[in-house]
Amino acid sequence: MEITGKIIQVLPERSGTSARTGSEWRVASYVLETSEQYPKKMAFDVFGSDRIQLLNIQAGETLLVKFDIDAHEYQGRWFNSIRAYAVDRGAASAPQPAIAPSAQPAKPAATPSAPDNEPDEQLPF
Repeated sequence: MEITGKIIQVLPERSGTSARTGSEWRVASYVLETSEQYPKKMAFDVFGSDRIQLLNIQAGETLLVKFDIDAHEYQGRWFNSIRAYAVDRGAASAPQPAIAPSAQPAKPAATPSAPDNEPDEQLPF
């Protein structure tokens, strides 16, 4: 999936050692805000020291973020995981929908023969 927006916050990195493998891990988290009429915010992670350095995401940047969504269960509760695997700085300058068109539901077309006392525009929800 893809989403375009501005990085409004860089959260503190987390790191540790895997209990299963004993290897070190590092995660950086960011908050992105879309630039739609009704902006949405999304928190996402970048996993791994090499990917954190490669993507080099900074606060204030407008980016097209490519990410995967997954969910996992822990003690009977489910948690979503949104992990970015790539960013595109050039594509973010072109006007695009916040989420790739394939992921957005189709909007119904406005009725061309609306009566004079009713607006001919669709509500945003």
